[in-house]
Amino acid sequence: MKFIIQILILLFLLSCEDRKTSKEIHEKPATDSVEVEKTKTKAIANKKKPTFKKLTEANAMEFFMEYDVENPENKVRIFTKFGTIDIQLFEQANFHRANFIFLTKQKYFDNTLFHRVVNNFIIQGGNTDNPEVGRKRGSIGKYLIPKDTRHGFKHHRGMVSVPSSEIENPHKLASPYEFFIVQAEKGAYHLDGDYTIFGQVTNGMAVVDEIAKQETDQAEWPLMNVVIDSVRIID
Repeated sequence: MKFIIQILILLFLLSCEDRKTSKEIHEKPATDSVEVEKTKTKAIANKKKPTFKKLTEANAMEFFMEYDVENPENKVRIFTKFGTIDIQLFEQANFHRANFIFLTKQKYFDNTLFHRVVNNFIIQGGNTDNPEVGRKRGSIGKYLIPKDTRHGFKHHRGMVSVPSSEIENPHKLASPYEFFIVQAEKGAYHLDGDYTIFGQVTNGMAVVDEIAKQETDQAEWPLMNVVIDSVRIID
């Protein structure tokens, strides 16, 4: 009898312990999972978004050397009210290609203008009298890009090239924010050697011709703004 009572007491104690353990399992937070989640959250919070330093004459070339490798895209589309213009950028003109892709990804060209139009010669874009675009330039930086005419490209009709900066410079360093498209049927070969060709229109020369027909003032600025709605990278 005494032995039976001892067994019953033992079973009772074990039952209580099981209920306690079960309760602890359900009520106690999963420490490992919580710590893992905390670690992940902290890592995400600490992860820096991709940024770039404000570009200057001192750091621009180093920046674009790295950007050229990490951003190999070479096809863009210009959207205007007259239609679209597709451009193939040349890998050989690596700094200028990288610069154009960089500005495209920054959406710099959005709402700029084809601000200089010369029929039977060129249309030039990337500038505007809108102060917002001036602020964009200010946030990106003030820099020039050396011309690169080593690759034998000629200013045929449809070639995309870079004008020299408005800043007087004897070496005709390129303005990074602007570009021009040769519209002349016979090309513009007198520009060879002085300006960097970095791309070619692959579709949309009819749009280029239509823009070139627009009436301008004496400064070759279209009387009706020719807006570049946007420039986007395409496959």
